[in-house]
Amino acid sequence: TTMSGSLFFVKPAQNTVLLCSPQMTKLAEKVVKHTRNVTLGSITWKKFPDGFPNIFVHDVESIKGCHVVFLASFSQAGEIFEQMSVLCSLPQYAPHSVKIILPFFPVGTMERVDREGEIATARTLARILSSIPPCRGGPLDLVIYDIHALQERFYFGDNVIPVLQSGVPLLLGKLEQLALEMPYDPSSANDKFQWTIAFPDMGAYMRYNHMFTAFDTIICMKVRQGDSRKITVKEGIAKGKHCVLVDDLIQTGGTLIETGKALLDLGAVSVSAFCTHGVFPQDAWKKFVTGPFKKVWITDSCPVQASLVNGKGPFEVLSLAPLIANVIDMETVEQVSAL
Repeated sequence: TTMSGSLFFVKPAQNTVLLCSPQMTKLAEKVVKHTRNVTLGSITWKKFPDGFPNIFVHDVESIKGCHVVFLASFSQAGEIFEQMSVLCSLPQYAPHSVKIILPFFPVGTMERVDREGEIATARTLARILSSIPPCRGGPLDLVIYDIHALQERFYFGDNVIPVLQSGVPLLLGKLEQLALEMPYDPSSANDKFQWTIAFPDMGAYMRYNHMFTAFDTIICMKVRQGDSRKITVKEGIAKGKHCVLVDDLIQTGGTLIETGKALLDLGAVSVSAFCTHGVFPQDAWKKFVTGPFKKVWITDSCPVQASLVNGKGPFEVLSLAPLIANVIDMETVEQVSAL
């Protein structure tokens, strides 16, 4: 008896339905353009007069037996409940599998407790996501880009499999493009334009250094001088270099801006920055308009903020759409090959 004729053989799904939170609609539309066999589903997001969610998932019959991908945005605390309401309901419509793509894990910086009374909200959110029921294909995949601390993957329960990805390939592609566009300079010691990757602290270096093996690198650090702290270079040479600072996220941006200024003071020709997540609480992005950076690249992981800053001052948004599409297509190809 062949496997396909077995009573217990379940044919792998070949179609994928992409659902999304309202904040992620534009990104979802871009993702679909980069994918194969993926259709964009529809959800109506409304509220009752008392403020609680009034949500309707259209054409739920199309979900049965398909891969379902949900593109989530938890950048505002109030958004979590309404999206969790949908995620907890999806398994009852018998999808083959469910994959959650949460580009930005918003409480990643609160992953530990330094004194009694503090709450590690990263663990709390991991527990909430782990409460989503499994579907017939098993545990849910949870795709997160550049989570702040790698150990946070161990906060999730058995119902969820964290799949940790990075937005750095977008930066590498941008740097390659810019290098090709730079005119040849015969006076330069190098035969083509070179970038130097700088890290604002040892944590960023440990996290990302292995992704930049073809580049010279600089490690920066804060040193205490009396009652103040000063940014200095622990390792590497900034003089004469085009530097790109790399980290996972920008909050208020104070340290990143001071690090950029320090590199220029040390003789860098130019300083740019790449951070996957541009959070910018209280309009902190405005500091960068007159800051030291030639370019500040972020992704659309925080869609509201990305839309607000794109094209202003040094900001340029690199969309996660092709990376997300690769994650979706990879599963589809694997499932079809199983046939």
